[in-house]
Parts: sequence; C-alpha cells; structure tokens
Amino acid sequence: MNLLKCAAIAVWVTASTFAQTPAPQTFPLRETTGLITRNVKVEAAEFEGRQAVRLRMDGFADGLAVLPGTDFQDGVIEADIALKVTTPKGVRNPGFVGIAFRARPDASHYELFYLRPGNAGAEDQAMRNHAVQYCAVPGFGWYELRRAWPWVYESHADLTPETWTKVRIEVAGRTAKLYLNGSAKPSLVVDGLKGEDLRGAVALWGYANEDAYFSNVRITPAAPLAIKNGSDVAGAWDVRYASDAGLLEGSMKLSRDGNKVSGTWSGALGVERPVTGSWRDGYVELSFSGDWPRQELGAPGPVTAFLAGWIDDASAKGRMRIEGRSDGQWTAKRKE
Repeated sequence: MNLLKCAAIAVWVTASTFAQTPAPQTFPLRETTGLITRNVKVEAAEFEGRQAVRLRMDGFADGLAVLPGTDFQDGVIEADIALKVTTPKGVRNPGFVGIAFRARPDASHYELFYLRPGNAGAEDQAMRNHAVQYCAVPGFGWYELRRAWPWVYESHADLTPETWTKVRIEVAGRTAKLYLNGSAKPSLVVDGLKGEDLRGAVALWGYANEDAYFSNVRITPAAPLAIKNGSDVAGAWDVRYASDAGLLEGSMKLSRDGNKVSGTWSGALGVERPVTGSWRDGYVELSFSGDWPRQELGAPGPVTAFLAGWIDDASAKGRMRIEGRSDGQWTAKRKE
C-alpha cells in the first residue's frame, strides 16, 4: 500500500472518529433560558460573588433542571456547585446538591452524584462518610444502597458549606468517578452503575429546604465503550470472589424465566446450593445460603451470600457480600 493511500485512510479514520464524538457543550448558567424543570423553580442569582442559576424545590422532594440539548453516554462533566441551607436555625440539614446524568426527559430515570457539605466536618465518623454519595433513580436511592452495600456508594470528602466546589465526573461504560476541587484522585468510584440507561441528558439536582447554585457546566463527550444492555444470565458460570476475607471460587448454573432467576451454586460455601434472584435488562441480583469454611476469619457456620452486577455477553462483574463475614467484588466467565 503506497504512502498516499495510507495517509488517506488515516485522515478518513481521524475524521470518522471526530464525527462520531460530539463536540463539547458549555453552559455558563448566568440565566435560566432553555432549562427544562422537573419539580423545581429556577432563577438567575448571585452567590458568593458569582452569577449562577439557583434551584429551589416545589415542596418536599428532589428535583431536576435538565440542560437543553444534552445526550450524554461516556465522557466528562464539569461544574461549579454550591449550597445554602434554608432550614430554621437549630434544625440540622447537611444539604444535598449534585449533578445527574443519563437522565430521561421526564426525570423518571437518572444516575446521580451529590454532595452533603454539612456532613464533611461532623464529629460522628459515620456522618462524615456521608459527605459524597451516589444513587440511581428509580430503585437505588441512598437508603437502599446504604443498607445493602454499606460504605460502597458513599465516602468522606473535605467540603465546606456555602462555598463553591468544583466537580468533575468521569463516566466510562458502567464506571463513574467523582473528583472534587481539581484533585487528581477521585473522592468516590462507582464500578457498576445501577441505572437502566446507557445514555441520556445531564441535569442539575437539588433538594428541599435549601438553595442549590450551579455555574460553568462543561460536558466533554468521549467515544462510548462498546457495551450494551440485555445480556442473558442463563448458562453455566465460573465465579471468582475477591473480598476482604480472601479469595473464594465457585460455579453457578442459572436459568431465567422472565425476570426471575434460579439455579445452583457449587464451590466454596457449599455444593448444589439453590440460587434465586432477579434479572433486569442484563443487571442481576442473586442470593444463596451456604456454610462459612473453617479459617482464621470467623468461626464456621451458616451464611447468606448476595451478588449484584451486570452481565456483558460472556462475562459478568459486580459486588458480592457474605452477610456478616466479607465484602468485595465478583467476576464471572460464561463456560463454553
């Protein structure tokens, strides 16, 4: 192949790449023009010396202001956000302010990172760990995630109430990372986003009894990872579980009837143990009972294991916990 032909192919590939990746979008947010509101009131305002958009709720609920013309899958979302709590003096309210992504136009589904600045300096360590949080609507609010997976979807960060915070959200496939105030290290990593949709709008998010402020939003799309929803869980799987109590291995034989999953687990924790669970467009939640083996970490005895994660063709990945014994990540490969 001659050099002219190689150069022509290189130019075509480069042009195709740029054509497939949308240009960055910027929203200074000095005015409210174009914002699509869902259960919020928006208005132009000034906060801490900066022109911004202010969100206030219609009643006691959360709400969104969708940024017009956004259709985001993978890439980077940057924004400056701030919060002023408006509850009466003496009423504790750490506040909520965040950025939603992959949102549906009616705000019925979205992924969300949000900050709670009033928790960052709490004397109670558990409250400090609720400073930055992730959730997904519907079905995976803070309460459900905290009860099922303690400390996995929230973390501590050094935040100050009534101060502008720079937020950077990096999304790649089923993983998202939250960075704050220019740090090179993420404050929160979510490996296994819970939302049903792989793309959607970007939105401003706030809550009741507070004023949420936003400015300087910039959305930089990236070429999306080649993943899709809908992979089936039925089949035989080799499973590895890397946890704080060490490595466990086993296998599952699973079948699916609609959204219901059943089958068996064999390996560490027992042989031919019945598995039950659910499937939603490739996302699974499974559980089974077994026996904790004799080892240094904990006395032997009956246990219940819980797995949640995504199936992507012949592989799977997610969180797994063995109630009262261990927590970690599981991966699986479909057997030929």
